[in-house]
Amino acid sequence: MPDRTTCPGLSRRRFLTAAAASLRAPAPASPVSIARCLDYGPALSPALKTIFDQLGGLSRLVAGKTVSIKINLTGPPSMRMGTTPAEYAHYTHPAIIGATVRLMGEAGARRIRILEGCFSTPDPLPEFMLDAGWDPMPLLNAAPAVEMVNTNLLGARRRYARFNVPSGKGFIFPGFDLHPAYEECDVLVSIAKLKEHATCGITLAMKNMFGATPITIYGDAAAKDEPTDAGCRGGRGSIMHGGLRGPCRSAPQELDRNTPRDDKYRMPRIVADIAAARPIHLSILDGIATMAGGEGPWIRGPLKAVRPGILVAGLNPVCTDAVGAAVMGFDPMAARGSAPFEDCDSTLLLAEQHGVGSRDLSRIEIAGLPISQAVFRFRS
Repeated sequence: MPDRTTCPGLSRRRFLTAAAASLRAPAPASPVSIARCLDYGPALSPALKTIFDQLGGLSRLVAGKTVSIKINLTGPPSMRMGTTPAEYAHYTHPAIIGATVRLMGEAGARRIRILEGCFSTPDPLPEFMLDAGWDPMPLLNAAPAVEMVNTNLLGARRRYARFNVPSGKGFIFPGFDLHPAYEECDVLVSIAKLKEHATCGITLAMKNMFGATPITIYGDAAAKDEPTDAGCRGGRGSIMHGGLRGPCRSAPQELDRNTPRDDKYRMPRIVADIAAARPIHLSILDGIATMAGGEGPWIRGPLKAVRPGILVAGLNPVCTDAVGAAVMGFDPMAARGSAPFEDCDSTLLLAEQHGVGSRDLSRIEIAGLPISQAVFRFRS
């Protein structure tokens, strides 16, 4: 049961709501697969196919369907951690994106959209990739009917799609307005990097979806009333991290403006709200090559490139992120005050309280490589 001493600023009403949630039926659990993969070369596609097969196969999930894939290209494309290419540190590697798209095409996906809210720019996603030194054409040609969308902007669309937290009982927001590509799909995939995070402790499949919130609505330069293209600049610090103002008035507003204006309180809850509002059907964690110490090269403190040589995938994002946390050497059952949540609340716990999925490893079937053989301690 939640403890108010571990959740500073938690109102009595929200404490009782969380306590009641803890007495409900256990959150769902589903299998997670782990594979050893040491690089992004020829062994990558077979490793991905194996873990997908261990989860029941891609055909069952995507055949005849439209698939939206949220990738992780956090931060400006020109920023590097020293001389380490972004895809070996904080960006999802293009080889994993391309191999996943190709395998989904072979499995019969009807249409595949690659999505990202490009950092502080209205540029199309292929141009953002070019700025990062990537060639987008192999990704666009990896399967029939592949598209790329910068989800910060509507483009030719007429409206954003609204996704509500079930029963409107979000921790921070009752719902979110997202690009319609998140609505016009049968299957949503989150391909994330296996990383630590300065605000949320870890950033995996669920935290990756924070980048789905359009900066034209939730960004520092967002208009007060309706989103405009002119608002496509800056980050999400004032609205999401700090809660200094609300998003565009056309979007759902905060449930309680009296909650703490502390990013380590707010951000884990917003991530859990998004996970409840827009379910993820397949989560893939790129732990072949990544970084330790934070989520990007802008983080102060000791950062280093690491090579865990691991892929993780699952059909439930909480279960997948729990296994990812364990692979990183952390206890997914940890609460605020314990690594990796020393000074923030646990996204895993909060999403579990929303009923999204279980973080309890004893309830999660592990296929492929056992966790004990996959562990790569990010804080050694």
